[in-house]
Amino acid sequence: MRDTRESRLLLVLLIAIAFALITVDIRGGEDSPVDGARRAAASVFGPIENGVASAVDPVGNAIAAVRDSGERHDRMAELERENAALKAKLGSDDRNRSRLQQLDKMLKIAGQGQYGIKGAEVIAIGAAQGFSWTITIDVGANDGIRRDMTVLNGDGLVGRVTTVGPNISTVLLATDPDFTVGTRMEGSDELGFAAGQGDRPLRVELLNGKAQIKKGDRLVTFGSQADKPFVPGVPVGVVSRVDPSGGDLTRTLYVTPFVSFTKLDIVGVVVRTPEKDPRDTVLPAKPKPTPRPTVTVTVTPSAGAPADGEFQQQDQ
Repeated sequence: MRDTRESRLLLVLLIAIAFALITVDIRGGEDSPVDGARRAAASVFGPIENGVASAVDPVGNAIAAVRDSGERHDRMAELERENAALKAKLGSDDRNRSRLQQLDKMLKIAGQGQYGIKGAEVIAIGAAQGFSWTITIDVGANDGIRRDMTVLNGDGLVGRVTTVGPNISTVLLATDPDFTVGTRMEGSDELGFAAGQGDRPLRVELLNGKAQIKKGDRLVTFGSQADKPFVPGVPVGVVSRVDPSGGDLTRTLYVTPFVSFTKLDIVGVVVRTPEKDPRDTVLPAKPKPTPRPTVTVTVTPSAGAPADGEFQQQDQ
């Protein structure tokens, strides 16, 4: 159709008629006068619409499938994140259980020795080569920590506080070569001084060169004046080797510490000293000796062997 004045007028007229029919249809509702015409149009154009829809649906389904695939991928990623979080939580729970066990052991020692302690977490460890053997803990002056306080854990003596900040403190470990603590032997009360040797056993010099000491004997802290830097009765370690006396004024022992210094996590700073020396009560129970089976051998004489006092005569 050519774009003329008459064609434009015809287009405007058709649009006006269309709006008029729409208005009549809406106002008429179910009794609309154009309802019959709409049904006739539906019967004519319905099959065409279905054909077009059947042609278009595969494309729509493909688009929906791609969209759903993305949603499934997102869901799988979410599930993977949830599983990772769950595993992390389980791992954290295992660690928490381990820390609770450490705390229980430490509280048991504190109760037996009547030590008032402030619990702390190890947040850093010093280098073992060229530097002091130290750890950093997450309590400080704001928590009542002072220099020269004893530090222990659920196994025994860890060290002493050397530097105190507002919220953190440095602890010199018992393994440090500059560390020295007075010791007392379990049972015999023999006194000595233990010194750190890095990753080797503690070296203990007993004041009595003739003291009768054997492998497996145990030591505790002797305590310091005014209980600083050491309170008495804290388990130190077990004798692993004894040097021959040789007539010296002192006797040298080598002691394996109770504490595993490579696994420090939860520790306690003694902020209140015991009213009396706990002596050996804080030491763990000694392991029961394992019984060794005894083998009894009975010799039974053979049937052909001569009895006592009998002689067999041999043919000449």
